[in-house]
Amino acid sequence: MNLDNFKWNNKTILIAEDEDSNFRFLEMVLNKTKATIIWAKDGEEAVNLAIEHSPDLILMDIKMPVLDGLEATRKIKETHPEIPIIAQTAFAMENDERMSLEAGCNSYLSKPIKPAILLEVLSTFLMND
Repeated sequence: MNLDNFKWNNKTILIAEDEDSNFRFLEMVLNKTKATIIWAKDGEEAVNLAIEHSPDLILMDIKMPVLDGLEATRKIKETHPEIPIIAQTAFAMENDERMSLEAGCNSYLSKPIKPAILLEVLSTFLMND
C-alpha cells in the first residue's frame, strides 16, 4: 500500500468512537496521512464538534453512548449535509448497512476495519486538492 496516495494534510477527520482502543487504531492509521484528527467520545459530542469544526469527513461509530451514531448522523446532516459520514460498526448485521445509509451515512465499514480498506474508502471522499 503506497501511503503517498493518501496525503490529506489539508483535511480534518472527525472520529466518533467511544472505545479508546478503536480510536487509537484509527488514529494510528490516519496519522500517516497527515490529516488533522478530532475525537468525539459519544454521539452528542460528535454533533457538537461537527458543527464547530466542519470536518472534511466523519468516521461514525454506530453504537455509542448519549446519542447513537445513527441519530448523530441525522442531526449532523440537518446542518452539514455536505460532510461525508462513514458508518463503522462491530455489529455487522445484514440491515446495519441499510439503516446507516438511510440515516444519511455516505458509506459503511464493518469492524474489524482493515487499514487498506479504510484508506481506500476515505480516499473516495477526500480527493487530494
